[in-house]
Amino acid sequence: MDLITGATINRGVDRWRATEGAVLIDVRSEEEYGQGHIPGSINIPLNDIERVLQEYPEKDTPIFVHCLTGSRSGQACSLLKRSGYTKVENIGGIAGYQGEVVR
Repeated sequence: MDLITGATINRGVDRWRATEGAVLIDVRSEEEYGQGHIPGSINIPLNDIERVLQEYPEKDTPIFVHCLTGSRSGQACSLLKRSGYTKVENIGGIAGYQGEVVR
């Protein structure tokens, strides 16, 4: 399993904040999300990723995705791209995040 570096998620969060209309999706479980998450992120667990299709029907919505290490977010990005989303980015894992987290 590849671990996406902390620099990646920190830069990714900066890009998410700077991108108008963008959403930040945390694909970890509800329990993991409750233990600490990036403010403004939306929890849609990987096993429920099809909710994105209902909640964000515009296929050009900028979607930034993360998990704990970058593995599950990579899977989610692949699924979203196969569903036609054109602006999807795996920004890695919160394990390397250096900003504020909400608990």
